[in-house]
Amino acid sequence: MMKFAGTPCIRRRLAGASALVLLAGLIPAGAQAQEALEEIVVTGFRGSLASAINKKRNENDIVDVINAEDIGKFPDTNLAESLQRIPGVSIDRDGGEGRSITVRGLSSTFTRVRLNGLEALATTGGKDGSGGANRGRGFDFQIFASELFNSLTVRKSTSAQTEEGSLGATVDLQTARPFDYNKFVFSASGKIGYNDLSKSKDPRGTLLISDTFADGKIGALFSVAYSETNRLEEGSSTGRWERGIDTIGTIPASGNGSATANFLFGGGGASNTPGNRALPEQSAWHPRIPRYGRLDYDQERLGATAALQFQPFETTRITLDGLYADLKGTRQEQYLEAISFSRNTGAGGMGGTTVTQATYDDLGNLIKGTFNGVDIRTEQRRDRLQTEFLQYSFNLDQEFTDTIRFKGIAGWSSSVQDNPEQTTLSLEAYNVQGYSYDYSGNKNLPAFNYGFDVTNPANYVFSPSTRLVRNGAVIGDQSLIRIRPNKTNNDFQTFRGEFEWDAQDWVTLKAGLAHKDYKFKTQEWRRYGTLDPIQGTGNLTEAAVPLPAGTNLASLTELVSGFGRHLSVPNGTPTAWIVPSIDKFEELLGFYCNCVNQYGDFRVAKDGQGAIGSNRQARERSLSAFVQADFNTELAGMPFRGNVGVRQVKTKLTSTGYVGTTLATVEREYDDTLPALNLSLEPIDDFLVRFGAAKVMSRPDLPQLTPGGSITNANQTLSSGNPYLNPIRANTVDLSFEWYPEKETLVSVGLFYKDIKSYIQNISETIPFRETGLPESLLANGNTMDSIFTITRAGNTKGGPLKGFEISVQKPFTFLPAPFDDFGGIANFTYVTSDIDYRVGTRTVREPLVGLSPKSFNATLYYENDDFSARVSGSFRDEYLTQISPGNANDIRGKASTFNLDFSASYNFSEQISVTFEAINLTDEFDERWVGTSTRQNSEEYVHYGRQFFLGAKYKY
Repeated sequence: MMKFAGTPCIRRRLAGASALVLLAGLIPAGAQAQEALEEIVVTGFRGSLASAINKKRNENDIVDVINAEDIGKFPDTNLAESLQRIPGVSIDRDGGEGRSITVRGLSSTFTRVRLNGLEALATTGGKDGSGGANRGRGFDFQIFASELFNSLTVRKSTSAQTEEGSLGATVDLQTARPFDYNKFVFSASGKIGYNDLSKSKDPRGTLLISDTFADGKIGALFSVAYSETNRLEEGSSTGRWERGIDTIGTIPASGNGSATANFLFGGGGASNTPGNRALPEQSAWHPRIPRYGRLDYDQERLGATAALQFQPFETTRITLDGLYADLKGTRQEQYLEAISFSRNTGAGGMGGTTVTQATYDDLGNLIKGTFNGVDIRTEQRRDRLQTEFLQYSFNLDQEFTDTIRFKGIAGWSSSVQDNPEQTTLSLEAYNVQGYSYDYSGNKNLPAFNYGFDVTNPANYVFSPSTRLVRNGAVIGDQSLIRIRPNKTNNDFQTFRGEFEWDAQDWVTLKAGLAHKDYKFKTQEWRRYGTLDPIQGTGNLTEAAVPLPAGTNLASLTELVSGFGRHLSVPNGTPTAWIVPSIDKFEELLGFYCNCVNQYGDFRVAKDGQGAIGSNRQARERSLSAFVQADFNTELAGMPFRGNVGVRQVKTKLTSTGYVGTTLATVEREYDDTLPALNLSLEPIDDFLVRFGAAKVMSRPDLPQLTPGGSITNANQTLSSGNPYLNPIRANTVDLSFEWYPEKETLVSVGLFYKDIKSYIQNISETIPFRETGLPESLLANGNTMDSIFTITRAGNTKGGPLKGFEISVQKPFTFLPAPFDDFGGIANFTYVTSDIDYRVGTRTVREPLVGLSPKSFNATLYYENDDFSARVSGSFRDEYLTQISPGNANDIRGKASTFNLDFSASYNFSEQISVTFEAINLTDEFDERWVGTSTRQNSEEYVHYGRQFFLGAKYKY
């Protein structure tokens, strides 16, 4: 009989004739399967923990699980924040909310996510400091409310049955279905939130209705979750640090300026001399764009699930699932900054800025200074963002006989990340005297003195031309009208089927096929002025235009005020300033017209112009087959189970991108053979020893695989993507010890090792053009396929080992006297280490794997009785790298360690009605990012988002 409901049915599989022969020789015939574990009914938070433990124990693979009551009881705004409760899982935040996850030191790029059994990819747009729009394979979890799902499973070991594509883990997210309940269920909740920084009041609500009909043969379920959020992000940033000697360029033949001019940069001419190069400020690191800023996030999230289930016969079950999510919002960024420190060589150089007073630290940083000739910019950027996700799937579970079964699934998902408006405007105050910054007291919260009233519009200009004068030449930056909309599409189509055959009472054979078709397309458009952009003869421009005669700049600005709440900004630093109003400027100039009007050229580029390198697409098709066997028997009188099998996959890639102005398409294919083994032995009652080994692979990000880039035939140089990148492959070994003394208690220790065979990073090499795999049509200027080009692109480089351990403890305190016996605790700790040799220019540096935090832990102390429950949870993540070679001669970029503390409580007035209180980020943890080298770390960003509180009520029937 098919066991679709009730106690877990443990079926174990084994694949390969040789494995069967080997096991048959070791295992006595007629050995009995391990008795199924006790069914656990979820009746509260503690019940959900027990249910999750039961599922973990029954699995052959090494997994960790969170079940529905667990998710609903944690004060988490989205799925990423729920997943951080799992051992080995850390999250990265953007805008104060969890966005992506890292599993055992491997970033989201190496983690595959399945929704209702189907691989999917959801991407969102982020601020520039967090990487901007996600165009990679990492899953952005913030589009989903955690209430939409009833279980989260993180698969840390691999079996042949599980589709390829992950080095770190496979995350399974499952929405609710009507047969999960087998009765009528109605649940509704409402909350009102409050943020102590933004002072906003944010609503949040959920609804679930489920019922079964026709004697339990038909079921229908619908759920919806809706929330509105307003958050402020306030703090300081620098836009990296740099040195004058790295941007000064070569000394011109005519350069004979005074060595005592004391220019901070030598932008050319008289300032670029041997004498000036030797000045201490030229070799000192200074902030590129010292500033304070406020980001205002307005966000609306809607999610819905629907499920229909049919069981016309006892041996047949059909399930239709639908999942929809819509995350949309507006992000406004408002900065007051010294822009001239970021200028490099040439006509826009920084030769007009002089140092009148300087203080240096022991690491060669100019941490305090007073300057003349500084250009100040006030800037406002607005992004309108939306991600729309849709998935539907069809599942068939069919039992042909008592020993032969079939499972099939077909589905489609689409994620559209749209940034239809990305607009930046600026106003300038040129040639300011006596400007100063001071990072000596607090590297993250500097003191600024601008030397003028930054709230007075009369002190700024909206400049369509440069105004700063040096040595009689006009140089400097124009004001901005920057328009850069963008969009990214990800689509998955999946068909998968597998058969199971209970060959013996202790072994089940399984075989299956899967076909996936993944399409990726990303586009970006930019303001593209002069001549004819359709014919590709225009020039990219983002400069301001002259304002109509008689325009009063004060009528086009707005005031940023009240900045710095809970921030401890140094005395004297402005906490209010004006910024250009995007709406007022647009009303005056009409720059969203995509046209040439009486004020200027505001056309936006189509594909092939403007941001040409950002217009890329790829199609990735894979066909895979596997055989596997699960076994469940005894070995020397001890319960012994597991699986062994192999997966074979062929991947076909078609990728397209612009190289220069030519559209290039490349096709390739490759194969992988991926064996996997999982074993579980119970040497004593309730104590499991697990072992897993597998060969795994993770495909490169799609933008890396497209050929888009730029080519210069005259200099024989090419900078592009690399369609011929190989996957990152690794051999993995896992060893786990798990003790289950009680149904709500777990003590586990896990050891893991991954031999990562290769890594992917940008490299430069000199090779014949034919070895690039690009078409001959790209060549000009007499070059042939045998011409030697200097190629800069992503390439496969040497990898390295990753190893670590994790410890997890979960137990109710029933050994304590009442009322303390209603307490309980959960704690886990993970340690990971892995170093990679990275290429930084012509040098090689050894640093940890990007995204790897050496140490992480989380802990929860809970209390629960029949009416009242409360939990306090803390999550810690060690510092980690976010980028190698981020620019301006810096080797690395990273994030500082974080600790987040959350609290939730609920009281049941009856079986139907309860009230809840939740507090998120109780310590108002700061997001601190840094840039530098292994011996020097300078602040790049230091921001906070405030504490979030929710008060709510729930009704269930």
